[in-house]
Amino acid sequence: MTKKPRRLFTDEQKAEAVNIVKQSGKPVSQVAKEMGLTESALRKWVKQSQIDAQPRIEGELTSAEQQELLMLRRELKRVKMERDFLKKAATFFARESSDPTS
Repeated sequence: MTKKPRRLFTDEQKAEAVNIVKQSGKPVSQVAKEMGLTESALRKWVKQSQIDAQPRIEGELTSAEQQELLMLRRELKRVKMERDFLKKAATFFARESSDPTS
């Protein structure tokens, strides 16, 4: 069984699908079927839209907060790699300068 390739949607496409759900009064399952989307993806977009509209639900992150968190995690990973490299370089040069055979 082969998997379908993952489709990517723009923020505008997601917003349009969410607006159709909100304005039409149709169930998410019906709108998803009509638009050729998976029901789970559309439900996720609708839920995220509700969180973005009222971001004070404890534990839920707005889209902007999710993007910031992702950026901060990437930056933290980069900084840790730089730190580890500098530690190794400092150790190497400390050995070089204290080695009497040099």
